[in-house]
Amino acid sequence: MAKKIYEYNLDEPFEIFMLIKSADVRKAKNNKPFIAFTFQDKSGQIDGKFWDAKEEDIERFLAGTVVMVSGKREMYQNNPQLRITKMRTAREGEPVSPEQFMERAPMRTEEMVDEINQTLFQITSAPINRIVRFILNKYHKAFFDFPAAKRHHHAFPGGLSYHTISILRMAKTVAENYPSVNTSLLYGGVILHDIGKTVELSGSLSTEYTLKGNLIGHIVLLDEEITKACEALKISDDTEDVILLKHVILAHHGKMEFGSPVVPHLLEAEIIHHLDNLDASINMIDTALQRTTEGTFSERIFGLDNRTFYKPNHQKLPE
Repeated sequence: MAKKIYEYNLDEPFEIFMLIKSADVRKAKNNKPFIAFTFQDKSGQIDGKFWDAKEEDIERFLAGTVVMVSGKREMYQNNPQLRITKMRTAREGEPVSPEQFMERAPMRTEEMVDEINQTLFQITSAPINRIVRFILNKYHKAFFDFPAAKRHHHAFPGGLSYHTISILRMAKTVAENYPSVNTSLLYGGVILHDIGKTVELSGSLSTEYTLKGNLIGHIVLLDEEITKACEALKISDDTEDVILLKHVILAHHGKMEFGSPVVPHLLEAEIIHHLDNLDASINMIDTALQRTTEGTFSERIFGLDNRTFYKPNHQKLPE
């Protein structure tokens, strides 16, 4: 079986097929164009620069294209990158399907759908239950297909729903330990908190931010969706449960400087904020440690203040 990019040692020459996840054309200091690539295979994403790019290179090497890349894997400022020596598009008879190179959620879609559906029966507030079901039905396909982020955490097809289920499982444990928690609000808020990313992001293949994603963002987009759901379902958005639901969504980034219009003022909003952050952090650390040699430090993790994490000897990690 062909080796994947993170199975190669540093400075070990390679020649492998990979998917171009993104391709940004930029200008170097000498004013010549180059392409800043993010490549993808099932072992993860890695960046690389294609210097002195010609017009035909820019037209040929587009996001979503499978290419044969020759070069070496190296570290630059403690971040992994490729030194590209040669690159071409895949030919007939070679691997050409992007799906062959994309990571997937560690659960089947059917399993995730079933787990979300079972949780809906535990949302006993009628307004919250109806709103959650309405929005889930509206964005069902995208919710179970989209990544949770462009790059930093759960950045793979199905990552959005898997991230949601991971938080939901932790939320149920919290609710068992703290009887004062409003489980309808907590579970409804968890299920909905990131569904706005189905509008904020372009999809799972070559994920980019949409115009609405850049200018409005998934938090406000979902607040608008709750309002639309209320109108369609003839639920007053002055109902307290609706106001509480909107608050946990608007506050789930925790601080205004992190994109939340308001900070948490409800117990359930505070819980969702911390569980969301915890699950994203664990995923980023696990991903980095999976490609780190035992007894050494990981690459810098941008989403965690550029910190590195040590991988102890004989550490057990997910397969």
